Amino acid sequence: MIQIYLKEINGFFSSLIGYVVAAVFLLSIGMILWVFPDYSILYYNYASLASFFYIVPVVFLFLIPAITMRMLAGEAKSGTIELLLTKPLSPAQIVWGKVLASFTLVLLILLPTLVYYYSVYQLGSPKGNLDTGGIIGSYIGLILLSFVFVTIGVFASALTKSQIVAFLLAALLSISVYWGFGLMSHLPAFTGIWDDLIASLGIDTHYNSIRRGVVDTRDILYFVSLGVGFVLATILVLTLKRK
Repeated sequence: MIQIYLKEINGFFSSLIGYVVAAVFLLSIGMILWVFPDYSILYYNYASLASFFYIVPVVFLFLIPAITMRMLAGEAKSGTIELLLTKPLSPAQIVWGKVLASFTLVLLILLPTLVYYYSVYQLGSPKGNLDTGGIIGSYIGLILLSFVFVTIGVFASALTKSQIVAFLLAALLSISVYWGFGLMSHLPAFTGIWDDLIASLGIDTHYNSIRRGVVDTRDILYFVSLGVGFVLATILVLTLKRK
């Protein structure tokens, strides 16, 4: 598993695409937070990173599938997936190596955004007048969210040989799990009966709960369980391919 993990990390940063993905993410988030009036921190009357934690999950819906689309689809297209499956590596080791590598890459891309926290900290009146505890909780929610999106992306990559199809499938699944249940809960058939239960199945409900600074073990358990569920589904796909 360690070999696969290191291989993916080195492969990402040894190619231009790794730096392009990181640059596009940081540039787009920076433009939205500091330039566009609707979300710009400079247009608020108080120091806050609320717009940052609202925007990043939307960007992750497309950024993370771009990172994960090649993890297994690329191996299948090049024929190296058969080589991997014949090595003394279990499907679980292969999948976890890919998932942890993708997750690490997302965290490395997310790390420079701490500059935004420092900037807002300095802009506070008086300096440092912002909800640091809430921001820490929001970062925890963002990390858990990215883990789930990574597992969805690797699962989608295991289903096809086409990286484009893997990207589209991962984005579609991520959007469905993120917003789908919340939208479904507003249907007249569920209103007042099952709406709260259906909404609780969606990622946005649990992410917004953590984003408000309330780090509940139930929300953490939801993200971990959902991510592990997609990992197990990916392991099953690879096991069937090996057989």
